[in-house]
Amino acid sequence: MNTITRLFDFPYYQLEHYPLQDALVTKYNGLWIKTSTQEYIDNANTISRALLLMGVNKNDKIAIISSNNRTEWHIMDVGILQTGAQNVPIYPTISENDYEYILNHSEAIYCFVSDIEVLTKLNAIKNNVPNLKEVYSFNEIIGCKNWNELLILGKDSSNQEEVENRKRNVKPQELATIIYTSGTTGKPKGVMLSHNNIVSNVLDSSDRIPFAAGESRALSFLPICHIYERMVTYIYQFMGCSIYFGESIEKISDNIKEVQPTVMTGVPRLIEKVYDKIIAKGSELKGIKKKLFFWAVELGLRYEPNGGNGFWYNLQLKLARKLIFSKWKAGLGGKLNLIVNGSAALQPRLARIFAAAEIPVMEGYGLTETSPVISVNDQRNNGFKIGTAGRIIKNVEIKIAPDGEILCKGPNVMLGYYKDEKLTNEVIIDGYFHTGDIGEVDNDNFLKITDRKKEMFKTSGGKYIAPQLLENAMKQSHFIEQIMVIGDGQKMPAAFIQPSFDYIREWAKLNNITIGNSNEEIIQNQEVIKRIQQEVDTINEKFGNWEKIKRFELTADLWTVPAGHLTPTMKLKRKVVMEKYINLFHKIYDVS
Repeated sequence: MNTITRLFDFPYYQLEHYPLQDALVTKYNGLWIKTSTQEYIDNANTISRALLLMGVNKNDKIAIISSNNRTEWHIMDVGILQTGAQNVPIYPTISENDYEYILNHSEAIYCFVSDIEVLTKLNAIKNNVPNLKEVYSFNEIIGCKNWNELLILGKDSSNQEEVENRKRNVKPQELATIIYTSGTTGKPKGVMLSHNNIVSNVLDSSDRIPFAAGESRALSFLPICHIYERMVTYIYQFMGCSIYFGESIEKISDNIKEVQPTVMTGVPRLIEKVYDKIIAKGSELKGIKKKLFFWAVELGLRYEPNGGNGFWYNLQLKLARKLIFSKWKAGLGGKLNLIVNGSAALQPRLARIFAAAEIPVMEGYGLTETSPVISVNDQRNNGFKIGTAGRIIKNVEIKIAPDGEILCKGPNVMLGYYKDEKLTNEVIIDGYFHTGDIGEVDNDNFLKITDRKKEMFKTSGGKYIAPQLLENAMKQSHFIEQIMVIGDGQKMPAAFIQPSFDYIREWAKLNNITIGNSNEEIIQNQEVIKRIQQEVDTINEKFGNWEKIKRFELTADLWTVPAGHLTPTMKLKRKVVMEKYINLFHKIYDVS
C-alpha cells in the first residue's frame, strides 16, 4: 500500500514498510507489553468483525472514554473506523453532565471506558442516555462487560469479507470522528473531521519531524481524545515509530527514563514544570558546581537558532552541553531529540534553553477544527524561529483578516459542527475557517499568534488589551504559576494570580523567610506579596503604560482541570475563573 486515504490505512502502511515488534506498548502490572504491527491489525479486524455481529452499521457512533493512552484505544479506533462507523472520543475529566450531553448529542450506541473511575461517572448518568446499548471496559471491572468479549466474539473470521466490503466503501471525504471541544464557555461543540481532514494533516505535517524512519521511539501521554495527540500518533504509525504509552502525568518522569524516547509531545505547562524541577535541583548544588550550572543556564537563555550567536558563544555552548546540559538530557532518558509543543504559546526563554540543551521544543499552532496543525517549527533548514508558531505547512493557506484574525483554508478544515449548521456557517466563510486567533505572518512565512480575538478587551479609556500577551510574559516568572488578566470596561488592567507555591516555599527556605504552611497563609504573607509585586513591576516594563497590570490579587487554590479553572487542554476558562473570584474582582475595582 503506497496510498493512504483513510485513517485505518496507517497500520497497513506500517506493516508493509516498517513492520514493528513494538508498534504499540502499554504497561500492565509493572510490565511493558508489546503489540506488533501485525497483532495490531489482526486485533483491529477482530474488533471490526465483532462490531458487525453486534449490529453496528455505517455512520453509527461509538464513544471511547479513557483516562490514559493505551494499546486498546488504537485497536478500537481502527476496528470502529473500518466498519464505516465513527469514533467519538470523550475527555475523561469533564463533568457527568457533559458526558450525558455528548453521548446524547452524538447518539452513541456503545461506549468503551478505561477504568472504574470513568465507569462510576458514566453509570451516574447512563439511565439518561436512551441510545446507549452497552458499556464495555478495558480494565477488568466486576459488573461491567469487558472489551475482551469482542475479541472472543470476533475470533471467527468467517465475516471478514464483510469487513473488507465495509472498508472499501469508506470514502476519504466521509466523516471519521466527532471531537467535542471543551470550549471556555457553553456546551461542547462536536467538530466533524473526515478521514481526509486528518490524513492530509498527517501527510502534510510529517516532514516537519526529523524521524529516523523505522527506528524512532515515542512516548505518548497527552490526552488521546484531543486531535493534537491523536494526529501525532498517526504520524508515528506512518513513520514506523514505536509508540509507548505513559502511565499517567504523575509517572511521566519515571516513564521517560524507562522508555528512553526519541520524540514526544508536550504542552507549555509540562515543559515549564520540567524546567522548574531542573532549576530547583541546580539551586541545591554548592560551590563551583552551582556556579557552572547557572553559567550554563544564563548561556542557554541567550540562545539563537541557526548559529545566530556567533563563534565564541558556540564554543562556550559546546562546553556547557558537555558539562551541564548532557545531564539534563540524561534525566529525560538520554535519547530525546525533539518535543513537539502545542495547545498554547511557549515562553521564548524555554524554547531557547531547551534548544541550547539539545532537547529542542518545536512550537506549532492549530485547532481541533483544522485537524489540528496549521504551522509548526522545524529545527532544520532555517525553519526554527523563537516566538513564532513556525512556518505554515504545505497545502494549507493562511490569510490575515483586516482586524488581524487568522483565516485558514485547506484540506484540513473540518466538515463542520455536528448538528449545528448555523454555527458552522458563522466560522467557515468562502471556504476559510475563522480561527478566532489574532496573528501575523512575517516575511519568512512564520506565523506569530498574538491573542484570542474574543479575549481581547477594552478598558474604560478605550484602549485595547491583549490578555494572553501579558499572561505569557508574566508566567515567565518562577513565582507565578497561573494568571488571568482582567479589566474589560474598567479603568485599568489587573490580574488574578495563582502563585507557584512549591517555588515560593523553596525561595522562603533559601532566604530564611517564615511564610506559614498553608496556601492561605502564603498568599497573605506580606513578603510574598512584595516579591510577586517586584516580578509584576519588572515584567510590566515591557508593556505600554495603558497595558501594565496595576493591581493583582492572589488565590490560594490551585487552578486545575478538575476544579474547573482550565479546559482539558490547559486553557483558561475565563468566565469560570471570573465567577470563582468575583469577590477579588470587586476588591480590585472597589465595586460596591
